[in-house]
Amino acid sequence: MATLQQIRTGAGGDVALLVEYGVKAYRFSLAWPRIIPLGGRSDPVNLEAITFYRGLIEELLKNEITPYVTLYHWDLPQSLDDRYGGWLNKEEIVKDYVNYAKVCFTAFGDLVKNWITHNEPWCVSVLGYQTGIFAPGHKNNTEPWIVSHNLIIAHAYAVKLYRDEFKATQGGQIGITLDCHWQLPWDDSRPNIEAAQRGLDFKLGRFADPIYKGFYPDTVKKMIGNRLPEFADEEITVVKGSSDFFGLNTYTTQLVQEGGDDETNGKVKYTFTRPDGSQLGTQAYVPWLQSYPPGFRSLLNYIWATYHLPILITENGFAAKEDSENKLPVNVLIHDKDRLDYFEGYTNAMLQAVTEDKVPVKGYFGWSLLDNFEWSAGYRPRFGVTYVDYDTQKRYPKDSSSFLRKWFTEYIAGKM
Repeated sequence: MATLQQIRTGAGGDVALLVEYGVKAYRFSLAWPRIIPLGGRSDPVNLEAITFYRGLIEELLKNEITPYVTLYHWDLPQSLDDRYGGWLNKEEIVKDYVNYAKVCFTAFGDLVKNWITHNEPWCVSVLGYQTGIFAPGHKNNTEPWIVSHNLIIAHAYAVKLYRDEFKATQGGQIGITLDCHWQLPWDDSRPNIEAAQRGLDFKLGRFADPIYKGFYPDTVKKMIGNRLPEFADEEITVVKGSSDFFGLNTYTTQLVQEGGDDETNGKVKYTFTRPDGSQLGTQAYVPWLQSYPPGFRSLLNYIWATYHLPILITENGFAAKEDSENKLPVNVLIHDKDRLDYFEGYTNAMLQAVTEDKVPVKGYFGWSLLDNFEWSAGYRPRFGVTYVDYDTQKRYPKDSSSFLRKWFTEYIAGKM
């Protein structure tokens, strides 16, 4: 049986797969519980984890693949939740997170020049503390705002640490990845136009506005009231401007209507059905995703006009029905037409945003290299451009991988 090290970096492993696909940059996350199993600033560092990750990074660089490294992708060490409530305890979690970041900057910063502090803090706060879908499974209407606030502060102080102590010698950049789908008004009525903006404020602005502007959106402050924590003067000084780029995960466009009672999204209603009864785009295996490339272009323009920083697309992809339903043999499933069509539409929309609209998009990472564990949805949805037989761990390139290689070779090579 192949070891994890062989699968990741050995001959015929996943780095070799990246080389086969012509990949020039690879984004992956470090696991806090692997590097500091108990999580805290006084707890021991697992040197085996450091050795493993450093080996992976060195193998990427040996193959001229630039690593983009995420510090936190939702895997809080259990002991920190047990000790003091994890992300609910600002005084403790910020110190422990910054310490974890320092361990990583020290261990890998001579090799890694592109850092991301958090991946999708909206998912951590809302799905973990409001809906209870993700760990720790809380259902509360105050906790998600506390957690969101503390995630922003932890991010900002990790960035401050990097800029103060590491940037001069290591020469890297650091930022955060936020997730948002384009919010398209269901029609051109004023209530639905306002609802679409409110949807953007509650999904994206609740994090982006403090980080890039220094304050929460007015719509959020008005609806949440005294449940929304306030930044201390020292904190907002650190928070504002605490990202060197705008990291964006985006997958779809949502048609937005006024109404609804879900505070999570600003009390708006979402649909994929147009006023004439037609569907917005091609339906994915997962219910929340339809393909609509024009929305991607609109979102890129909105972010550039609103936040004025270069954009890094850190996730974009499609869980096609054809391979997610998994009812056909592998030699049929690898012909993933819906995913290929999705990537063709979205990459060309991005190209239009860059060349015609002059939006500074500096990189694009398709989600994902491999079929993988999709959190509360398990292993059923398949986003990968590589089919994975979960029983044998054997990898099978899909047609979409060939498309992406061809597209990037033609349009992007040497430009991003």
